[in-house]
Amino acid sequence: MKTELLFQVSNVGNSTNILWHDCPIQKRDRQQLLQQRGCVVWLTGLSGSGKSTLACALSRSLHARGKLTYILDGDNVRHGLNRDLSFRAEDRSENIRRIGEVAKLFADAGLICITSLISPYQKDRDACRALVPEGDFIEVFIDVPLHVCEARDPKGLYKLARAGKIKGFTGIDDPYEPPSSCEIVLQQQQGNGFKSPCEMAEIVISYLEEKGYLRA
Repeated sequence: MKTELLFQVSNVGNSTNILWHDCPIQKRDRQQLLQQRGCVVWLTGLSGSGKSTLACALSRSLHARGKLTYILDGDNVRHGLNRDLSFRAEDRSENIRRIGEVAKLFADAGLICITSLISPYQKDRDACRALVPEGDFIEVFIDVPLHVCEARDPKGLYKLARAGKIKGFTGIDDPYEPPSSCEIVLQQQQGNGFKSPCEMAEIVISYLEEKGYLRA
């Protein structure tokens, strides 16, 4: 007589014979404890558009309201989890995929996860959106013209790219695909005046309040 399998094992990607273990404490329980709803706030835009600055302002404002957040900054993650990845197109996609998976875990834990990434390709952002429940992925496009970002050039990368010392740099010799349908667009045009990071953070927070993410 064959021994019956007590559990249903699966094959996922290159992983074989794995089993998903459920826990009695679910996302709704963690959200109730934190008095907020877990989600991913995905900041995207060109290098120098102000993503990291906005992420910090947003996290600080939410913290002051008693809300738990965590920032996944593109450069910071490359110091550890993604230190093995280059800036080739395929590695950039893998970089985004990994960060999307981590963001999914934070959101499932009930946190408001803020990502700060150029994330230049629409398909990669869409793949990350598909990881979380509908509505829990808030894509925020920081729409700053290339010439403004290049004038800021906080890390001196545009200068190096123009000199040919950096290849495949977004906006110079690699494309940036603006979101086709995102939840929030923060336009920073010289003619309209530049909003401060705190002003932009309040726009995002207003959206989160309206959609019920700041309460359980």
